[in-house]
Amino acid sequence: MDLKKLIPTYTPIKNPTEFEYKFTIFTPIFNRADTLHRVFNSLQKQTYSNFELLLINDGSTDNSHEVALELIKSANFKVRYINNLVNRHKMACMIQGVELAKGEFFLPLDSDDECVENALEVFLNRYNSIPKKLMSYVSGVTCLCADQNGNLIGEKFKQTPFLSSSFKNRLNNLNLEEKWGFTKTDILKGISINPIIFSKGYIPEGIIWNLLSKHHFKTVYTNDVLRIYYLDTENSISKQSYQDEAIGTAVFSLCFLNWFSKDYFWKNPKVILARIYTLLRASSFLDIKKGDYIRAIEDKRMKTLFNLLWPFKKIIFKVIG
Repeated sequence: MDLKKLIPTYTPIKNPTEFEYKFTIFTPIFNRADTLHRVFNSLQKQTYSNFELLLINDGSTDNSHEVALELIKSANFKVRYINNLVNRHKMACMIQGVELAKGEFFLPLDSDDECVENALEVFLNRYNSIPKKLMSYVSGVTCLCADQNGNLIGEKFKQTPFLSSSFKNRLNNLNLEEKWGFTKTDILKGISINPIIFSKGYIPEGIIWNLLSKHHFKTVYTNDVLRIYYLDTENSISKQSYQDEAIGTAVFSLCFLNWFSKDYFWKNPKVILARIYTLLRASSFLDIKKGDYIRAIEDKRMKTLFNLLWPFKKIIFKVIG
């Protein structure tokens, strides 16, 4: 199996898109009949109205479809609804959403979460305050979240606005908790992901954010708390099994190693080595040969280390978990 073909790529689009809205709010749905109202209630109250809601039902087996249709009837904003009959998982829906988006900024909002009533207005103000000389390599704006009880998730940044990236935050161990933000749609439209990976389990969105980091895009981080993140959702990603996550974890780990190990290993070896571990762990649940992994790893040091640890991967998994 040629695992390199599963690694996403980015190519800037040649002709900028003409957008109808400032924001596309993207909400994928999978068995969220009991929580989808939170999204609609939040958007009904927004102080900024130049947006569309793009709903994609990902083959739900409950009555999410019927609930979505009822909520759309009473919406005071533009809604486009796609009802996919087959479940393909969130990443496939996200790529589909990017292709369909008519908003300049692409803002995912999960179907079990809410946002504060001035969220879009604050986002736009933060973006408009970015110096023009930085605009070309700023991919978007990201804020902080609170849980349903009003408790801040994670810590505030010591300075704000803060210019960084998802990878640099991890490299420097900076506020790695749940966040929320938008990305320029035209940038996302330049990302290509092999569709063969869809429907094979959960694919981390971090693959996309790390790809943008690789291409030197920066995010403006602010201490605004604009999203309400519910911690008690029954079918949250955190409750998926290693088996369900295996292919996504393997691809994520390979991307991380190939994009960053050469330049950043000595700056934070622990962060890079963690991806060797997650790749080995994922391989325990996949019918992929050792040689396929080794051929996909570009850094010789990482190839050697992965090869040396391969015979002990089950022991390592049992010990570390």
